[in-house]
Amino acid sequence: MIKYSLMTLGCPKNEVDSQHMHGFLNKENDFKYTENFKDAEVIIINTCGFIQDAKEESIETILTALEYKNEYNCKSVVVTGCLTQRYSEQLENDIPEIDAVLGTSNFDKIADVVRDSLKGKNSGGIDTAGFEYSSSLPRQMDNNVFSYLKIAEGCSNNCTYCSIPQIRGPLKSRSIADIIREAENIAESGSKEVILIAQDTAQYGVDIYGRSALAPLLRKLADIDGIEWIRVLYSYPEFLTEEIIETIAEEPKVCNYLDIPIQHSSSRIRKLMNRKGDKEDIANIINMIRNKIPDVKLRTSLITGFPGESEADFNNLKEFVKEMEFDRLGVFEFSREEGTAAYNLPDRVAAEVKKKRKDEIMDIQIEISLNKNKNLLDKSLEVIIEAKDEEYYTARSRFDAPEIDNLIYIPINQNLNIGGIYEAVIREAFHYELKGEIKNESTK
Repeated sequence: MIKYSLMTLGCPKNEVDSQHMHGFLNKENDFKYTENFKDAEVIIINTCGFIQDAKEESIETILTALEYKNEYNCKSVVVTGCLTQRYSEQLENDIPEIDAVLGTSNFDKIADVVRDSLKGKNSGGIDTAGFEYSSSLPRQMDNNVFSYLKIAEGCSNNCTYCSIPQIRGPLKSRSIADIIREAENIAESGSKEVILIAQDTAQYGVDIYGRSALAPLLRKLADIDGIEWIRVLYSYPEFLTEEIIETIAEEPKVCNYLDIPIQHSSSRIRKLMNRKGDKEDIANIINMIRNKIPDVKLRTSLITGFPGESEADFNNLKEFVKEMEFDRLGVFEFSREEGTAAYNLPDRVAAEVKKKRKDEIMDIQIEISLNKNKNLLDKSLEVIIEAKDEEYYTARSRFDAPEIDNLIYIPINQNLNIGGIYEAVIREAFHYELKGEIKNESTK
């Protein structure tokens, strides 16, 4: 029996890939998973390589895993994911102790590659970016609260700052029928929340249907028994159609929540980013969303310090954040990535300026977040219970995505089911957290 550990770094797309790797390994009779690196004969690292900070974290994790070969039971370290897809040759040259590499396009070979690595044979390697996802692939879910559902791989938007086309290939959508089959499997596994992910979910279906098929997909998903919440992540606002927005408004199971990465509001910077639309276009889309879905919560992500970002451009962004009052917001400092069009752009912004600008935006947002959370006091929210410790249950509302948005803490004076959906009344509000109590004990 081969004991293995698998560590996942990066975004939910990587989490899905890791669940598939667990599925491929566990359908074999000679593999057994262990959480403890000290007990593992093989350590698998599913890396992130999107921006510099993620690359550094991945390399540190690889080096840590390699130390277990000297001190514990580990005989092989296998590295896969985004970092290897981009830098496989460099990794193998700089860290020859790695026993095998796989990329984002061929992780389905994981079982054979692990076996070969234990025999001293590196049978991995990297294939052309782009993986064919299917409901027939083995997948091992890791919780009964929510499940990510990858509806497309890759991206064809070609934003100048982004390395995803190198890592994941061009947009490759799955058919609606195949996605529905996987969603039915998820419902049977017990998860009540399905979270749709792709690099740009608004573009789902453009490559195979000639237009966005997100709206009809949402309507079909809403018909599946057992699924109570459907959440949509990562929709570029310039591609959100009125049909998509109306579908979210009309379907009770679809959470009134959208993650719409805008990156910047300055027309000049957006053009340098190869992003469509200007500040007014984005504002019009946001206003349309809020008019059609009055209680919607909007998340966005921004980039500070993009090459050429002047003080005027940054002030434009600050004013836009104040004006739009996004419900949730994250900021990244521009990361200069090899192979992207922005890599060679002139007028680079100093690191300390990028950080200062990021901090300024977050200082604005933290007060917006606090005020919005205070507006929830004494109001009822539908929540899903995620975990339990000695003092509290942790929960999320329909307006919060896992791992990035508000957590709601519920006292453990009631017997609640993990994965259960309840009505909670909010009693205390903080910048990014809430405290509440269950209104009743009926679940969906």
